[in-house]
Formats: sequence, structure tokens, C-alpha cells
Amino acid sequence: MFLRASLKPGASGQPGWRGWRLMVWVAAASLVLIDGRRVKQPRCPAGCTCTKDNALCEDVRSVPHAFPSDVLSLSFVKSGFSEITGGSFVHTPHLQLLLFTANTFDIIDEDAFAGLPHLEYLSLAYNNLDTLPRDVFKGMDALSKVDLRGNNLICDCKLKWLVEWMHQTNATLDQIHCSGPPNYQGRKINDLLPHSFDCITTEFASYQPLKFESISVEAFTFVNEQYVVFAQPFAGTCSFLEWDHVEMTFRTYDTIESTSTVVCKPMVIDHHLFVIVAQLFGGSHIYKRDSSANKFIKIQDIDILKIRKPNDIETFMINGESFFVIADSSKAGSTTVYKWNGNGFYTHQSLHPWYRDTDVEYLEISNKPHLILSSSSQRPVVYQWNRSQKKFDRRTDIPDMEDVFSVKHFWVKGDLFICLTRFIGDSRVMRWDGAMFREVQTFPSRGSMVFQPVSVSNWQYAILGSDYSLTQVYQWDTKRGQFIPSQELNIQAPRSFSVVSVDDRVFLLASSFKGKSQIFEHHEIDLSD
Repeated sequence: MFLRASLKPGASGQPGWRGWRLMVWVAAASLVLIDGRRVKQPRCPAGCTCTKDNALCEDVRSVPHAFPSDVLSLSFVKSGFSEITGGSFVHTPHLQLLLFTANTFDIIDEDAFAGLPHLEYLSLAYNNLDTLPRDVFKGMDALSKVDLRGNNLICDCKLKWLVEWMHQTNATLDQIHCSGPPNYQGRKINDLLPHSFDCITTEFASYQPLKFESISVEAFTFVNEQYVVFAQPFAGTCSFLEWDHVEMTFRTYDTIESTSTVVCKPMVIDHHLFVIVAQLFGGSHIYKRDSSANKFIKIQDIDILKIRKPNDIETFMINGESFFVIADSSKAGSTTVYKWNGNGFYTHQSLHPWYRDTDVEYLEISNKPHLILSSSSQRPVVYQWNRSQKKFDRRTDIPDMEDVFSVKHFWVKGDLFICLTRFIGDSRVMRWDGAMFREVQTFPSRGSMVFQPVSVSNWQYAILGSDYSLTQVYQWDTKRGQFIPSQELNIQAPRSFSVVSVDDRVFLLASSFKGKSQIFEHHEIDLSD
């Protein structure tokens, strides 16, 4: 800028020699040396007041990008902008102090303060902030003071990073308080610890739809590989799938042709794979995997007089001996336990006949083997293994639980629970108190044929299917000692679920009686990211 008003003209009407010297000096003062070239230095932006190394901006509409290069301190008061965008201060790399006061910011980008390696003092006090983006202080190694007082910070998972940063940085912060959520309201952020935030959530995400209906699904391991098998009643097959480690999908492995198949139960004994195939018509059979022929071969028929209408199969071991039990739901059949004798399976014990059992569950209660039989004609019956007789004796029933379709058990920190499925009325969760199962929680479950507990790593779920509504996934809340709603899955008439872990991934397999069976993948999501 040339200050002509202060110059006296010479005889020719042009500035004299003194005037020219002053003009040259003023012009030179407005130039800076950049890459060996003299470049005109920016003026103080409109709305701002600049002194030697300070700038104060009031009621400006955005962050100006043209400040004198020697500005070390920059302040914004009552600004007219609500967002600090990324790279707003890359034109003032020498800043040591940055102050915002009495502003209202809706958004501060995570790289808003990028390019300020020399910044020592940052004041964001009284700016109506409720959160800050992760890594907003990244690269500011010289930072020694941050002022966040007078804001409305919500101490949720989005702000967990700030607590972690406060425990790692050398910068000091004044005492600041949480405005929410309710469990943290009024608490000092400076006193919070990173592990006090519960920021990991989960979901089952659709991964692979299948092309068939099914009524049951089982996952199993054989020769260090993971497999799944679906029972398809309409196609009359047991469909085996294996994991493709290259394509990362489940592909067809083999099939067993059958009739009106309801259960395909795998059982590995002494490195041999057996499959019990339960059919509604034509009797049930046992197959063995012939490794040399690479196919399943039928080795045994199951007594059709005992097993007339099979509905469920459970396998188990007691004292190193292998058993399976078939729940029979006919009026004339009998739920029967079978035992492996080294060459085949033979009838070991027939449990109560005529009761039309729909489900059987093997579990250990007080380290003793038990069976729980569910029936459409009576309350669930608990059987206990008699060691001397090597048979199951009826022990008790579960009171006030008529019309239970199935019972499935799970453990939480050493406590035994069961999920009881009811098609009409409420399904329930009960806990073993040392003498009896006591009710913990009820779930509306009209049209439910499956209420199945599922464990994935440290997560415990219960999945409640229905023929009339979406499938409800519940997650166990340790603090409450109950299940809480987690998500809904769109599965038509689900009948069973199974979990398989492969290649450090976890999948949920869902059979569907009236639609396409599905495979979901279990994801853990960090809400603090």
C-alpha cells in the first residue's frame, strides 16, 4: 500500500526524492520472501483487527484464509459461522494460540486444526459443543493447554476417545463436566476412565441366502473342517455344506437322499462320522461316511415300532460312551435312548411312551447328566442319570409350564438357564436355583416354534422365531441378569439355529420352513470409532 497523502510533490509535480524513498520503504514492508521471491503480504481480513503478531476477528462469516504470516495469536468472538471445516488454518502454520469464545458450532471437522504443529494453547470454551470428532488434536504435538469449559459435552461412546487422549497427553485441561447421558450427567470428564465406556455392540448381518427350505440345521467339525447340514423335508434330503476358504462362501459338499426328512444329526465317534436321519415316513436310518468311497453309506435302520414320528435328536457322551436319544411325537411311539457298542447302535432305554414328545435336551445339572423332555400332553419332565443302573430315572417336572414345545439350555458365569418355547402364550427363561428351575423372564411368543440360546465368544443371545412376525434377537445384559432386545431378522417360519466359526469369522445358520434358509455373519461394532 502506497501512502501518497504523506508525500510532498517536487517542482515537476511528482514526489520528491524523500517521497520516493518512503514509497519504496512502505512497499517493501508489505512484501514477504517466499521461495526466494518477494510476495505481497496479505492484509488484515475484513472484520478482524491485527496488531504485530495478533489477530482478533468478531462476527465474521467464515474463517479467513489471508492473515499476515507473522500472526501467532488468533481469536474468534461471536462468529457468524457454525462449522470449522478441515484445513481452516493451514494458511497460519505459525499459530501458537487459537481462541474461540461465545460461538455456536454445530460441526468441527476432525482435521479442522490440521497444519498447526506449533499451537500451544487452544480455547474452545463456551461454544455450545456437545461432542468433538475423534483425532481432532492429531498432529498438535506442541499443545500444552486445551480449554473446553462451558460446553454441553455428551459423554457417550463418541467422546470415549477424548477420555483416552486425556490420559495420554501432556496437555492440561481444566475440570469439565458431562451434560449427559443420564448415567454420567454432572460427572467430571477428567475423572472418567476409558474402560468405563461400554461401546462394543453386535449385529447379525445377512451374508449368504440359500435356495431351499429346511426344518433343522446342525454345525459340526470333522477332520478339522467345519460343515453344516440342513434337513429339507420337502426335497427329502440332508444337504451338507462346507466352507470354501477361497471364495469365502458355503458350498455344497454332499447329500443324503431320504423321505420327509425332519432331522439330520451328525455324530463323530473315534474319527468316524455318523448321521442319524429322522424321517416322518419310511422309518429312520443311520449313515456312515465312507472315506475311501467319499460318500455316505446306510449302515442301520432304527426300530420303526419305537420311533414312529421323530421330532428331535440329541447326542451326548457319558463316561466316555456315546449315546443319542430320539424324541417321538406319535401316540404309539416312545422316546428312546440308543448307545454305540463299537459296531452299531442298539436300544439302551425307552423313556415314557404315549406322551407325544416334541423335544429332548441333554444337559448337566450339578455335574450330573440329565434329559428334559418337552411334550404337548404334559409339562416338561426332567430325567437324571442313575450311575449304578446306567439309565435315566424320572426326577421331576417343571411346574406351571404346560404346552412347552422345546427346552434349550445355556450357561452364564456358572449359572444354568433354560429357554422354553411355547407356540401359544409366553415363552420363558428360567434359572436353576439348586433345587428347581425358577422363572426369570417372559417373552410374548405367539406362533413360536423355536426359542434358542446362542453363544458367540463372550456374547450370549436368545433367538425367538415366529410364524407370524419377525424373528427377535435378544442379548444377555449381565448387569440386569436378563435379555434385552438386540435386533430383528426377517426369516420366514424359522425352526432352528446353529453357529459355526471358521477362518476367525462367526456365522449364524437359520433354517426356514416356509422360505429360504439363510446365513448371517456376526459382527462386533465399536461405537467409539
